[in-house]
Formats: sequence, structure tokens, C-alpha cells
Amino acid sequence: MSKTPSSLENFALAKLDGMEAQNLRRRLTVTEPLGAVEVMQGGRRMINFSSNDYLGLNQHPLIKKASMEATEKYGAGAGASRLVTGNHPLYQELEMRLARLKGSEDAVVFGSGFLANSGIIPALIGPDDAVFLDELSHACIFYGARLTQGAHHVFRHNDMDHLRALLEAERHKHPHAMIATDGVFSMDGDLAPIGNLVELAGTHDAWLMTDDAHGIGVVGGGRGSSFAHGARHAVPLQMGTLSKAIGGYGGYLCASHAVCELIRTRCRTFIYSTGLPPGAVAASIAALGLIEGDREFTERPLTLARTFTRELNLPAAESPIVPVILGDTDKTLAAAKLLADESFLIVPIRPPTVPEGTARLRITFSAGHKEADVIRLAKIIREKIIGEDVS
Repeated sequence: MSKTPSSLENFALAKLDGMEAQNLRRRLTVTEPLGAVEVMQGGRRMINFSSNDYLGLNQHPLIKKASMEATEKYGAGAGASRLVTGNHPLYQELEMRLARLKGSEDAVVFGSGFLANSGIIPALIGPDDAVFLDELSHACIFYGARLTQGAHHVFRHNDMDHLRALLEAERHKHPHAMIATDGVFSMDGDLAPIGNLVELAGTHDAWLMTDDAHGIGVVGGGRGSSFAHGARHAVPLQMGTLSKAIGGYGGYLCASHAVCELIRTRCRTFIYSTGLPPGAVAASIAALGLIEGDREFTERPLTLARTFTRELNLPAAESPIVPVILGDTDKTLAAAKLLADESFLIVPIRPPTVPEGTARLRITFSAGHKEADVIRLAKIIREKIIGEDVS
């Protein structure tokens, strides 16, 4: 006997039908890792150009060994939040190593990057304060800003004149203010102008926070966007993740000791989340050791990305992320299928993740990729997807 759908089921089905009609419905696909850059998907062996594992550390034998040894010694999970009994001995070493790499006094490790951003911002900014956000900042930065219940002002992407105008018009209305931005923008691969942001933040007494999820390990000698182009910019709030170039899982904030202590005491996503498994923490410690010890290794993803942009006559890559913007969603889906038939896994990125009319192939480069595969990928895209007259 068939049951009558509830109002909840009808609501969900209607939403799904609407997304299906626009080719915007998302589906999970089982993907089996076969190595640093190869996967098995749908019975087909493919070269993965969609992973954020920019250094291939997820499959590195030293990283896996460290994780297994920590699991054997401390167990599979933390068992509680860090403020209860989940602060196992490995945490202190990881936070010390992160602070050293990022040039800060202290660091706090979170369960994920999303938990970090959605907790740090409302822990520091209140209802009477303001957040100024780059329009292309990650969704979790916007989510954290909304949770403050304060004012938030969005400036045009990397437009320092627009940010300056907003600060001059709005900053004096609030006791405290934060400027929040990605250090490396996840969908476009470009870098924030950190030096200019530091200057504006200082002029207007605004606290600058950069999300370096896609910068640590691969930009600025592995130290991230605050150290790009040979500079060292004094960013007071350096946030990032352990799940991309680091190869594991988790998030972090590098800041002064006083700020980190306040976060440990006040940040809800830190206080009320179970600690990371010991194996995940140990893996990150081992990964940081590799990153600190081999600059050529950390630079290889960007080197390959620049080989790709040179082959396509695109602007030189600034990070291991290169978008090939096709605009139309259907065209982008078809391009991804064509590349899959050539054994390249490149997941198409569609609205609402990116703005309407900017659907794209988001191509990421890993230290594990072969230059010959990068050149072959560029040739297929040039000849079969975007044409020879790329400029």
C-alpha cells in the first residue's frame, strides 16, 4: 500500500525537481583513491584534477604511518570536546608547529575550517560591530558574519578603493570591526592583496582575518598568503584548514596568545565540538614537517599550474587553482564529460557555488601530477572545448 507523501517530502521533491530542471542538482559519486592523483570512479581509472590535496600528502607513506601509530597509541577518536577530556597530547605539538610556520604567538585547532570561520567571527564581533567582506569570500565567512548579528558590508572583489570607501563611511559607527577575506580564492585561484588590506585595516582600526585554506603549504614558501611574493605581512588573524595541502582534516586559527585564549574560552564551535581523532592530528604534524623542510616540493603545484596557463595563453596562475570559465551550465557539464572520457576527473562548478553565468571547470594541480599529463589536458581543452584562439 502506497503512502501519501507528507508536506516535508512534497517540499523536498519540489525543490529537487526545480534544481533538476536547471541542471543544478548535486549528487554524491563514490570515488576510490588509487594514489596521490589517481582515482577509480564509475569503473574508470582517472587522473584527478579536482582535489584540494595539492601536495599529495593524503597518500604519503610517512603521513599514513604517523596517523596509524597515533591511532594505535591514543585510540580512534578523542572521546569528548577539548575542554572536557578530548585535548589529547598531540594537540599541543600541532598548535606549536602551526604558530611557528605562520609566525604567530599561538594557534587553536578546530574540527574543520567551516567550524573555525563560523565560530571565530561571532566570538570576536558582536551585534554593535561590523564585518567587511570580499564578495568572493568563502560561504563559511559569510555564515560567520551573519551569526554576529552585527552589520556586514560587502566590497567588490579585491577592490581596495571600494573597501576604503566603505570603511570611511561605516567604520566610525561601530566599536569594533573586522575585514574578512580568503587569502587564496577557492574558485578563481587569485590572491587577496594582503599588503593593501593590512594597511587599510591599520588605518581604520579593523581586525584583518584571512582564510588561508588554499594558501598554506603551496603559497609563500608553504607559509601561506601572508608570506606571498617574498613579503611577510602582519595579519593578526590567520585562519586556515588542515584538509587541503596538509592532507588531513581540521581547521586552525593562528593569532596572539591572548586572542587564542579568548577563542578557547568563548568560541562556541570550539567549546561544543568533539576533538579531532589523534590520527588526524598526528598526520597534520607529520605533514607540516615535510612542508617546512622542502620548498621545491611546496612550489611544484604552482609551477605545474603555470605550465597549464602558459599552454592555454591564460594569465599566469597565482596558486594551484585555475578556472576555465565557460559560463553556460550545460556547456560546462558537457566539457566535464568530454574530459572524463579522456580519463581526466574535473568536477564542473555551477551556480550557486559561483555566480550565475560563470559556470566553470575548476582545475587544481598537485605535486603528484606529471607535466606530460598537464600539457595533454591543456591541449584537449584548447582543441576540443574552448578553441585555439584563447586570449
